[in-house]
Amino acid sequence: MPRPATRLVGALLLVILASALLGGPVRDWRLRQVYPYAYRELIETYARPHELDPLLVAAVIRAESNFWTWATSPQDARGLMQVLPSTGAWVASQLHIEPFDSVLLYQSEVNIALGCWYLAHLLRQYRGDLPVALAAWNAGPTRVSGWLGSGQWSGDREDLAMVPIAETRVFVGRVLDNLDWYRRLYGEAGP
Repeated sequence: MPRPATRLVGALLLVILASALLGGPVRDWRLRQVYPYAYRELIETYARPHELDPLLVAAVIRAESNFWTWATSPQDARGLMQVLPSTGAWVASQLHIEPFDSVLLYQSEVNIALGCWYLAHLLRQYRGDLPVALAAWNAGPTRVSGWLGSGQWSGDREDLAMVPIAETRVFVGRVLDNLDWYRRLYGEAGP
């Protein structure tokens, strides 16, 4: 006959397995490990004034750096939201943050503050069209405006395959997928 402790462990394993297969708190806990909402307070603080969905900001951060503060891309984009030094300097000038040093982009608060402002700027520039704003975030507004103007891309999520740069196609799709998961796991945040 099994010992009581063995039965308890077996019962717990059965509950965990059932939860994982059927959904529930264990499944949600595991998915929240894959889709973390780190820096939540900073994200919400800097998203709110720009009427940004904080979950969108988290989705961008997950796609860009996977919440690694010291991330640096081959193009020298830096920090959580992978802001280029040139973009950071331009945004800082718009926000009257002087002097600006690109090393500041590794500071979580600065990176999120500048990144939220710039993402909101792109969303305004493209009239709230999220796939287009995300493409501009990744490839630059000049390129994206050219694709839209020439008819190379309609700007629709369904037409992402028409985006000429593979990295941008993947990035936009990844952020939109991340956003879907963040909304399922953390609720509809909205602007």
